[in-house]
Amino acid sequence: MDTPMFNRELSWLSFDRRVLELAEDETLPLLERVRFLSIASSNLDEFFEIRVAGIMQQEESSSHPATREFLQEVLGKARLLVEAEQACWKRSLLPALIAQGISFKSREQLDEFDRAELSPRFDTEILPALTPLAIDPSHPFPVLTNKGLYLLALLRDPTDGEIRRAVVPVPRVLARVLAVGQAERRSFTLLSHVVQLFIHRLFPGLELQGSWAFRITRNSDLYVDEEEAGNLLEAIEEEIRNLRKGAPVRLEIEADVPEGEMLWLLKSLGLSAENAFRIDGPVNLLRLGSLIDMIPRPDLLFPTFIPALPPEFADPTKLYSRIAQQDLLLHHPYESFTPVVEFIRQAARDDAVVAIKLTLYRTSGDSPVVEALKEAARNGKQVTALVELRARFDELNNIEWARQLEEAGAHVVYGLSGLKTHCKACLVVRQEKGVLRRYAHLGTGNYNPKTARIYTDFSLFTADEEVTADVGLLFNVLTGNLSRPKFKHLLIAPFDLSRRIVDLIDAETSAAAAGRTAGIFAKVNSLVDPDVIKALYRASSAGVKVELVVRGICCLKPGVPGKSDNIRVRSFLGRFLEHSRLFRFENSGGDSIVLMGSADWMPRNFLRRVECVFPLRSKSLRKRIDTEILAIYSERTGDAKELQGDGSYLPCQPNGRQAACAQDAFLSLSRRLAPESIIGPPKKARGRSVRRPR
Repeated sequence: MDTPMFNRELSWLSFDRRVLELAEDETLPLLERVRFLSIASSNLDEFFEIRVAGIMQQEESSSHPATREFLQEVLGKARLLVEAEQACWKRSLLPALIAQGISFKSREQLDEFDRAELSPRFDTEILPALTPLAIDPSHPFPVLTNKGLYLLALLRDPTDGEIRRAVVPVPRVLARVLAVGQAERRSFTLLSHVVQLFIHRLFPGLELQGSWAFRITRNSDLYVDEEEAGNLLEAIEEEIRNLRKGAPVRLEIEADVPEGEMLWLLKSLGLSAENAFRIDGPVNLLRLGSLIDMIPRPDLLFPTFIPALPPEFADPTKLYSRIAQQDLLLHHPYESFTPVVEFIRQAARDDAVVAIKLTLYRTSGDSPVVEALKEAARNGKQVTALVELRARFDELNNIEWARQLEEAGAHVVYGLSGLKTHCKACLVVRQEKGVLRRYAHLGTGNYNPKTARIYTDFSLFTADEEVTADVGLLFNVLTGNLSRPKFKHLLIAPFDLSRRIVDLIDAETSAAAAGRTAGIFAKVNSLVDPDVIKALYRASSAGVKVELVVRGICCLKPGVPGKSDNIRVRSFLGRFLEHSRLFRFENSGGDSIVLMGSADWMPRNFLRRVECVFPLRSKSLRKRIDTEILAIYSERTGDAKELQGDGSYLPCQPNGRQAACAQDAFLSLSRRLAPESIIGPPKKARGRSVRRPR
């Protein structure tokens, strides 16, 4: 019998619909709802750039009618999502903003006073940056940037009546949301509206017949043949430059564009009509997120908070001695990311440290982690940085970090051919009493202090000799290209992670079949891998209670008679991005097995990435996971929805977020555990949460 599974792309769209539901939720702060709408729009952009682009490539290379039918189904559901986003903005958020005294005007609503103010601003602040591009036999259709904002202008020459067209790029350096008026007359409008009001000034002597904002989305997946590339860094730079020429996959254009003009534009782009989206509202809802920083209304945002600093981390000078005594665990963003930075910074300045090794997948623009590594290299430490150049949409940032680290004297390695280095690991080697001792940080999230304030993740610090020996072997694999490593405690993709996860699931199945206690808990961003899903079905059939927390894509079908009766799947979405991966196996007859790591349960994580899943060997830390983390996810479900057998999601609590929520409980818990750490002026800690599944 075939394994019952939901389709990945449709599950992805279901995830983004749940993000949009946060924007629709009137119990959440108003400006946070605007942020969630912006995130949902950004998520859908990436869906087209990667997933729809991939389906279209398959459709072009296949004569199978099912591929075309599926593409049409995906585009149809995406269209419904776009319509729901615009409805959320116009029918829910705009009226709510007005009720709070915040006016956002369309082009038609800009009155004579607004126009009088905007006219000189257009001439001095906007017009000099605009470059109209005529389209005629001597001016071919231009190459349009992926997701850039453009205006299509239709013009008439009064001397001969000839109709002309032009495209006007709107520079990305200009703010897309503008404030107009002062005091009680202050309102907001879109840059594109202002340009359209005065666009005729770009075409003296011609009569403007109409103008319409539009943008295109292109295939943005990187294609680099590493075997043919002499220099991976240069090859990726070249491919990024080529992305602006990637195949178009979507046209978004204002809804009132005449049919003939839209068809002309589609023909110029080489797109079919089914890839056109008429937008009855702002063409790019992502840009509405800039409103949040323009409106000084903290009462319309989540309350600020300062991450707690547990007592064992209070004295940073004793960090290494504390780790030498016992394993330490942090739960971000509720607990501070500062000790992770200090772990690296102190190693850079510690005379006893001889080597630092770290994987760098994504980090912040002003990364203190990179600065600490550069300082360590300048101080004569042996610094090895595994920089992943193919971290999607962060490629250029990572290329810059790689060059800076090399200039500082660090050894920069780009990982294994054909594999992304996605694991989160740092190894510090100290000379202590004549011998070398390893210290490790292992995490579920990136070395990025900014996202550590809005993503839920775990950080483990350990000096366990067996675990750190495995971490040392991991780095030797990455730098030395070892082909058959044997890890004792770490589960490493692509070598043994998939097999060992399935073995752990099957062990619970065997225990249940033998009448012993069995249970599985797994928290991941996405669940797609068919072998893992089959193993979970076997476990459920044997009577194992399986609790799954899957934020985004979930291809497993719960509630299938005889297959998944004992499986519950929930999705938590809220202020913070649920990014941590956590696994617990009952392991009847022994201590429970608790694992954390960087890997989702997807083929790409098991086969095409270097991933690290690590155990919690400390009994006290395993107890903390049981009594704090898992208990809260089980009991506080106001921010959770449960996956149904038909693919829909229903709230776990009848009154939704008005019930107790897990993220609120974690915030309260962190304050109780370390109240002294929240004394001081409030700092910004707001969520760009529930971003695309990664």
